[in-house]
Amino acid sequence: MSYIDAILLGILQGATEFLPVSSSGHLVLAQHLLGDFEQPGILFDVLLHLGTMVSVAIYFSKDLKALFFSLWRKGQRARNDRRMLGLLCIGTIPTAVIGLTFRDLFEQLFEQPAIVCLMLLVTGTLLILAEHFRSNDRKQLQMNILDALIVGTVQGFAIVPGISRSGSTIAALLFRGIDGETAARFSFLLAMPAVFGAALLSIGDIEQVAVQQLPVYLAGTGVSLLVGLLCIHLLMGVVRNRRLGFFAIYCWLAGSIGFAYFI
Repeated sequence: MSYIDAILLGILQGATEFLPVSSSGHLVLAQHLLGDFEQPGILFDVLLHLGTMVSVAIYFSKDLKALFFSLWRKGQRARNDRRMLGLLCIGTIPTAVIGLTFRDLFEQLFEQPAIVCLMLLVTGTLLILAEHFRSNDRKQLQMNILDALIVGTVQGFAIVPGISRSGSTIAALLFRGIDGETAARFSFLLAMPAVFGAALLSIGDIEQVAVQQLPVYLAGTGVSLLVGLLCIHLLMGVVRNRRLGFFAIYCWLAGSIGFAYFI
């Protein structure tokens, strides 16, 4: 893999991670179009996702500090933050169970671009349904354990490339009546332990990377972080202003064209 390949894929990951169009699906399709792309397992994909999750940590740094310090603070605000931290932990459980149970199956799907394209059609359908049926009448303090378990389960199956993690989890919360901004914030915070966990599981593959390729991998990761910082604010505005329908149309078009090409 060349620096140009790594940088282009880093830009693609950073730009699509925070849009409900499946960054992993776009990476799979782009890697197949590059032709000579190779990686041990899905290590490079995981590193790119790790880069964008660092941008999430930077963007939501105040939220993360509040959650962390709530463990020994007192007062109503601290109790609210501890409740949110508990919901994030609960939501992480089904994600971890599904990811560990079906890890090998999910990794095999990264080699099947036609299936990725079909999953993009599924993502588009989820987005348009969520946009149509959203009610936005429940705020963060009204989220409950069932909300966390549902979105955590959805996130677990969103490991399938072509299913947008952000799109499907935000859609699940919109179906549950959670307002758009709360849904997006919870979705991104919930993604952090999942991505960091995937990075730990894939770290052993780094031994298979030639030493001269390590700077290339790091370059792609750094680019995904920087582009992610530029794009994360965009999604918050998209969800807040009810614009998911445009991305549903994009997913349908990309999925249909890609499926026709790869079959």
